[in-house]
Order: sequence, then structure tokens, then C-alpha cells
Amino acid sequence: MTYVVTDNCIRCKYTDCVEVCPVDCFYEGENFLVIHPDECIDCGVCEPECPAEAIKPDTEPGLDKWLKVNAEYAAIWPNITVKRDPMPEAKEMDGEQGKFEKYFSTNPGAGD
Repeated sequence: MTYVVTDNCIRCKYTDCVEVCPVDCFYEGENFLVIHPDECIDCGVCEPECPAEAIKPDTEPGLDKWLKVNAEYAAIWPNITVKRDPMPEAKEMDGEQGKFEKYFSTNPGAGD
């Protein structure tokens, strides 16, 4: 098992989760975070820290797509280990449906 970041993170990008991760397995895109599935130790400390409730265990049904997205982009985006401010539109974007199709960016973030 591993944890994955799902679409509700897109254009919110709260980073409370990266601050508590003991193995620094978060990677930053322009408007989204991902978890490297081979680095995640399944401790679960990140899940309750996400204000957008975008972090889920990959054992939940229907998360195969997100496991692939997390693995693909964790391999190419920079590592992030420090908390930063969320995106300016985070509160408005929290809970919007279909964010991956509408807003997902493949561009990397700044990382540490």
C-alpha cells in the first residue's frame, strides 16, 4: 500500500502534508503535489494534514489512475519538503469536480 494525491489537490496545493512526511516523498508540480509510491512508507501521517482531503490510501477503490499519475510525475518533478502558502484560489477550488481534465499542469513546480 501507498498513499496517493488525488484531483482535489489541483489548484489548491496545500503543503501541510510535506511538512510532516518523515521520508520526504512529495514532489511538486506547478499546481499539484504527488507522492512517490516507491518512497512512501505507508505511515499515513500526511492524510489527516491535507485540508482538501486529497490524500488517500491506494487501497480505496478507483484510485488506479491516481497511482499512475503520482508515480509518473514523482519521477520528473522536484522534491518538496517545506510548507508553503497554498495557491491563492485554494478555497474556491476546494471540492470542484473534474479538476484534472480542466486544470492539471504537467509543468514542474519550484521544489525546495
